[in-house]
Amino acid sequence: MFLATRAPSLKTVLLATGVVLTLVMGVRHGFGFWMQPISQANGWTRETYSLAMALQNLLWGVFGPFAGMAADRFGTMRVVLVGALSYMAGLVWMALVTEPTLFVVGSGVFIGLGLACTAFGAVSGIIGRTAPVDKRSWAFGISGAASSFGQFVLMPIEQQLISAVGWQHAFFVLATVVVALMVPMAFFLREPAAVHDDGPRQSIAEAFGEAARNRSFLLLVAGYFVCGFQLVFIGVHLPAYLKDQGVIDPSVAVMALALIGLFNIIGSYHAGKLGGRLPKRYLLSGIYFARALVIGAFVLLPLSPMTVYLFAAAMGVLWLSTVPLTNGIVAGIFGVKHLSMLAGMVFFSHQVGSFLGVWLGGYLYTLLGSYDVVWGISIALGVLAGLVNLPINERPLVRGGLQAA
Repeated sequence: MFLATRAPSLKTVLLATGVVLTLVMGVRHGFGFWMQPISQANGWTRETYSLAMALQNLLWGVFGPFAGMAADRFGTMRVVLVGALSYMAGLVWMALVTEPTLFVVGSGVFIGLGLACTAFGAVSGIIGRTAPVDKRSWAFGISGAASSFGQFVLMPIEQQLISAVGWQHAFFVLATVVVALMVPMAFFLREPAAVHDDGPRQSIAEAFGEAARNRSFLLLVAGYFVCGFQLVFIGVHLPAYLKDQGVIDPSVAVMALALIGLFNIIGSYHAGKLGGRLPKRYLLSGIYFARALVIGAFVLLPLSPMTVYLFAAAMGVLWLSTVPLTNGIVAGIFGVKHLSMLAGMVFFSHQVGSFLGVWLGGYLYTLLGSYDVVWGISIALGVLAGLVNLPINERPLVRGGLQAA
């Protein structure tokens, strides 16, 4: 049962989840800056660090549905508290552990659990339950913009921390900040048990089975796999790719990743806003097709700091703009009672894609000495995702004569 007797206001929920998402996603998007210093310090190839990042993303997806179930059943506050502590432990682990297997497994478990309990899937339920139906997509867009704001603000700070205090102490600083800010925000995310009284009375198993048999849900899952593949490959491997291509000034990579965050504030917000007016499936298809075009242009055009910045700005608009649309479709079809769990189910597919994108980037680079094949896969998958989202049916399910609530 939840600890509060009165539901928090939408403004409070958006503010608290915004701070949590700013921190968790801002720190996570900067992990690419640690690839080279950690690999050099420990004598590892890029594949080892890539595998650690891949496992983090995979376990984020594995833990996601369970974190969502817990948030729907016991309240978002408790889940976020667990996530903040686990995230802190993962950052400290990455700073101290030098044995490859322990580094990969430990950081995967701690960071994966921390992300599952604090990121989009875990907080989507309280946002969906608090926001009126006509503002749901917009509210999801606000949360996506908050995560992008974290990327824009924190990534330059992370790079500067590494330069100023060293990569190990940078982890310690971030671990302290995560706990100091996330824990107080969690207490603003208390929910009354009454928020679950509306709508059809489904068990977790019934809700899970209903979604797993729904064609539109499965198409959404397939498209989200591509989103994860593209984003995490770019986020982790772009700094190393630029250096390999002769762009040796590290500030270019920092600026590029920050621009992705800056422009995704615009993209996520407007995607959520447009999702309240236009069919979300068409918007999703357009985003995936546009990503394929942008990535193709980036790898074919001559590389320079300016083309990097243009690529980053364009990808930024498209970066997490899928999140409010995807969560909006799930809430629209199935209702909000089990929204965190269902969002976690969809996100599991996203994280399987993330695992393959980041690991395949490191593996094929080690094997071939180039990222060209992975760029090509990213383009092809973008076209595929654009196609599979087109036939999604967004209409609410009817259960026993009642629409999903």
